[in-house]
Amino acid sequence: MKLWGGRFESGSSEVFERFSGSLDFDRRLIDADIRGSQAFARALERAGIVTAEERETIVSAFEAIRAEAASPGFYEGATDEDVHTLVIRKLQERAGAVAGKIHTGRSRNEQVSLDTRLWLREECDRARALLGGLMGALLDLAEAYPAALIPGYTHTRRAQAVLWPHYLLAYFEMFARDWERLGEARRRASVLPLGSGALAGSGFPFDREAMARDLGFDAITRNSMDVSGDRDFALDFLYAASVAMLHLSRLAEDWILYSSEEFGWLELADGVTSGSSLMPQKKNPDSLELIRGKSRARDGLA
Repeated sequence: MKLWGGRFESGSSEVFERFSGSLDFDRRLIDADIRGSQAFARALERAGIVTAEERETIVSAFEAIRAEAASPGFYEGATDEDVHTLVIRKLQERAGAVAGKIHTGRSRNEQVSLDTRLWLREECDRARALLGGLMGALLDLAEAYPAALIPGYTHTRRAQAVLWPHYLLAYFEMFARDWERLGEARRRASVLPLGSGALAGSGFPFDREAMARDLGFDAITRNSMDVSGDRDFALDFLYAASVAMLHLSRLAEDWILYSSEEFGWLELADGVTSGSSLMPQKKNPDSLELIRGKSRARDGLA
């Protein structure tokens, strides 16, 4: 089944089908798709489009699909174009004819935007939690050896000596900015597109503020033509994630260099690649050894 293409007289080519299929990667949106559709079913009831009994049938069917999706074989043999098509097919199998009402007044554009926003909000929260653990580990490592001296570098050439905590807290500041950027990306994603229609708005009296409260959104979109093609919020997340990865790469490269024979004042524990913790220990006035240590540092730097 397809959720688009009703005006076409013939089907799409097999090559196009393979090119446009996305179920293998957009399946990660399934929980967001189900939650968004359940909220829309409740909005349809408030607008008088479905009855309370029909809404309950739809919402319960979605709950059953959510439980079924947790099984390993859920996607086996699925030939659906994407996760949205798969979910609607499963809904029809469980709820029958009433499933056809779930797209009343809802466009494909706003559904995809909603699902992506719901998923991105959670990814921002997850990434911020991981950054918080890493920042905590850096603080622990800095506090453990407040007086340890290490060389500072300019273009890999030795410059002034600096304190070990000063070096670590430079990265703390970088990750703090990353944490803030991800928070801003989350804020931009937390704007409800539901009720916008495909382009020129919806012809049904949906209570968009109620839908926003139902799904925990901070605001609603203001222009249906804009939201139809807006993916700025996804770019905001990609930028924030890219900068965070640059900072992580920079820290990793530092420790690769400093533990090499050419630098030689840092030693990585044998298990560092599998997430072992690190703790500095004085070796001589110009060197620092990293050995196994605190569990919190391990969790943050894994």
